[in-house]
This record gives sequence, C-alpha cells and structure tokens, in this order.
Amino acid sequence: MDTNDIIALVISALEDVKGQHIETFDVKDLTPVTDAMIICTGTSNTHLKALSDEVVVKAKAAGLDVNGVEGRLQAEWVLVDLGSVIVHLMMGATRALYRLEDLWDFRLEPEDRKMPRDNGED
Repeated sequence: MDTNDIIALVISALEDVKGQHIETFDVKDLTPVTDAMIICTGTSNTHLKALSDEVVVKAKAAGLDVNGVEGRLQAEWVLVDLGSVIVHLMMGATRALYRLEDLWDFRLEPEDRKMPRDNGED
C-alpha cells in the first residue's frame, strides 16, 4: 500500500468509530520520520481506545505492520505508528493544548491557526 492508501484506510477507520475533526498533514518534506500525520479528536478515554483499536484492526487486516501504539493506558493522547503514516488521537483539551497543527501545517498564516471549536454538532 502506498501512503495515500494508508491515509484512506485510517480515515475510514476513524470515521467508522465517529472520530472528530480529522486532519491530514503531508510532512514528507518536513521530517524523515514519516510521510503523513493524521490528527483526530476523541470524546473520552474510552473513545480514544476504540479509535486506536479500529485503526490497528483495519491496518492489520490490510496487511500493514503496526510499529507501535503509545499512550493507550492513559488515553489522553494515543499515537499509532504505521510507518509512513503516524496517527495522533487526542482528547479535545489535549489537542488544544499541544496544537500539533501549528507545528506541521505551514499553509496557514500564524493568525489563521486556530483550533476548530467543538460545538457539539455532528
């Protein structure tokens, strides 16, 4: 599978378990570690665990290697390493605090980099 196929698989898995505010970043020109990062918000610790489990199950079913899953016990921020794609699953408050979008998205001007607010509509 190429990176775009893995991204599509991950997004499908996250949508199946109602992940919120899913964003994808092409970082292959910014870091040698990975080609893409996906950030997704979960609504609870249990939701984050379900999101990570779904990504892992679908990745393995597609024949992908899962290099690691970190943070699942604390479940405030879970990272799933699929090699060319890194998936960050975060609680809303954690995502707002660390603002990974600001580190990896150079398309926006600094004043335009704001976290989407979760207004409870989905």
